[in-house]
Amino acid sequence: MGETVRYECRDRIAVISYNRPEARNAVNAELRADLNAAWARFRDDDEAWVGIVTGEGPAFCAGADLKDPGGATGMAGRTFWELASGESLEGGMEVWKPVIAAVNGPAIGFGLTMVAAADFVIASDRASFAFPEVQLGVPTVQGAVRMPRVIGWQHAMELLLIGDRVDAERAKEMGLVWKVVPHDELMDEARALANRLLKAAPLAVRATKEIARRGMDMPLFDAVRFGETMRRVAAQTEDAKSFKPSTAKGERPEWQGR
Repeated sequence: MGETVRYECRDRIAVISYNRPEARNAVNAELRADLNAAWARFRDDDEAWVGIVTGEGPAFCAGADLKDPGGATGMAGRTFWELASGESLEGGMEVWKPVIAAVNGPAIGFGLTMVAAADFVIASDRASFAFPEVQLGVPTVQGAVRMPRVIGWQHAMELLLIGDRVDAERAKEMGLVWKVVPHDELMDEARALANRLLKAAPLAVRATKEIARRGMDMPLFDAVRFGETMRRVAAQTEDAKSFKPSTAKGERPEWQGR
């Protein structure tokens, strides 16, 4: 992992930060590779149970670096067609740990797609959101796929087909943002939410997120059958087996993630 993305893990919380503030955290080939590596590290890091993604400087992410559009997509040197690779969180990498987007400023294009991939979005009152691609003559792909599932059809079309920016309060009305907070309180609020998530058994959290995500694409009975299977698997973990003895003693279980 290079210098364009920071990865810091403390007390089970990993903070992944876009770190190209001089370019408003625009995504070029180097940042794309570093960001993908950071999410793979988070996915595989046994010490990291909750992730927070944010930006250094005044912007969350200004979208693709127009000087390196092929590098931004990760498609440089590949086929003419964009293919789903699963190498990026926005592009479908399966990360079942909870992810919080702490949006400190403009989240544009790829930045907004990252926001749409998060489980919780906390926005600074300085944040704004846009998919400007149609105003540049091209469609957005990942945003068009994700956004209707996140905020419904008409709100998604406002972002996707008009391309104008919306502020944090409008994004909250849409259902894109969970909470808007004063700018200086953003990371405190994100960490407070992460600590609330840490009170739950981490493997149960991951199983529940996977059931919810996969269940959206399944018929009802298939989704329930999948969920029941996951429940039986989760019941075999050490955390699940430790719950009854701990509660019988009036103690709170100390989750191990095993």
